[in-house]
Amino acid sequence: MLILDLEDAVAPGDKESARRTAVDYLSSPAPILRALRVNPLGSAAGLADLAAVLHSEAAPDYVVLPKVGSAAEIALVAAAIAEGGKTARLIGLVESASGLLAVGSIAAAPGLAGLFFGAADMAADLGTAPSWAPLAYARSAVVAACAAAGVLAIDSPFFSPRDETGLAAEVALAIDFGFRAKAAIHPAQVGPINAAFRPSAEAVAQARRILEENARGVGMVDGKMVDEAMARTARAVLRAAGVSA
Repeated sequence: MLILDLEDAVAPGDKESARRTAVDYLSSPAPILRALRVNPLGSAAGLADLAAVLHSEAAPDYVVLPKVGSAAEIALVAAAIAEGGKTARLIGLVESASGLLAVGSIAAAPGLAGLFFGAADMAADLGTAPSWAPLAYARSAVVAACAAAGVLAIDSPFFSPRDETGLAAEVALAIDFGFRAKAAIHPAQVGPINAAFRPSAEAVAQARRILEENARGVGMVDGKMVDEAMARTARAVLRAAGVSA
């Protein structure tokens, strides 16, 4: 999915022209899913972004709401989009202490498709380094809230586009933590991210062996006990691979 950014990527003096450019682009069909990240809802720029979408032919597949602090913000925008006859679903950015404290209710808000973890702003808000360890709790809280609500958990981008080794390490951590997607800050990152999140042929084969054994009750696969908990993980692997059991 392509994310058009009207927030941090745009200088204050360029907000209006960027808004016009994004709305023009989103008013024509494209062979790709497209999202529009607007400015915060509590800002004049954010309200203008939302109004521009609602009062135009723009048809983003998703609207990304930054710095979400409550479920009420999601509900407000979802209602406005529905009233405007748009079909865009919402992705909330959890990137503040207030958003973290309300993450459970935010994830359960109607109209939400997923939560996006914002590492840079979260680190600034908490006063921590923007590295993995200080933000581990925040990331886990987002994943848990998404799992409970049945919405997509998306990890923050890796901000060094030329560091392939660092990207691979962070993607592996994101997968281990339970994220189901990761944003890319540069096109060169898309391929490695997709490859890492797509289960390998070996992982698919292992998942099928686990399900076969589990169908007979508790058993062993490769020397490890197989039970229903492992079967649930195996089913998730197959879903991620887009194959049937």
